[in-house]
Amino acid sequence: MLNYLMIESEAIPRGLAVILNTFDALELDSVKPLLAMNPNIFTIGPLQMMQQYVHDDRLKHIGSNLWKEDVSCINWLDTKKPGSVVYVNFGSITVMTKEQLIEFGWGLANSKKDFLWITRPDIVGGDEAMMPPEFVDETKGRGMVTSWCPQEEVITLCNLSGVCLKKKTIYADSYVCAAYTLPSVYVKKTNNFLIVNCIDLVHLLFYRCLQM
Repeated sequence: MLNYLMIESEAIPRGLAVILNTFDALELDSVKPLLAMNPNIFTIGPLQMMQQYVHDDRLKHIGSNLWKEDVSCINWLDTKKPGSVVYVNFGSITVMTKEQLIEFGWGLANSKKDFLWITRPDIVGGDEAMMPPEFVDETKGRGMVTSWCPQEEVITLCNLSGVCLKKKTIYADSYVCAAYTLPSVYVKKTNNFLIVNCIDLVHLLFYRCLQM
């Protein structure tokens, strides 16, 4: 990842134009040094909010997801009251220990709130992500756990009360009233800084924060 970032950074001065999926109000302090490297840098985000204005069937199958989406969660969300669901997604590459997964899961269970929890099959260091039967019984009827989802569509729904994200900071800032972060590696810590310091109504989330 570090080598990739170095290679991309070295290419910035050579670009005829560089387009960034962000906006100045969020990341101007980060964009300014890039402008010194190349004045033809344009912030045109959030791109996902422009989808409703682009009517082109050729673009329907273009996406950035690395995992197959489970669209059944949309129907499940439609059965919930507005502002009642917590959406949790650790991203497409982050891994954690089994103990961390279980502790976080019980935080959701003890919150007594409805939740949509995205847990990739390999999120526990290559092992299958499994929660104990007691967790399933405790959250029956108010929680949905699936491997992936159409994230942009989920976040635009009005029945979310907040999101817990490993990345996609720009999604949270664009659509919901509150965001919870659990930074780990790479850009996640930078995203956490932006969320906590630049976006209102945001809370720093650790494993037990939902037990209130």
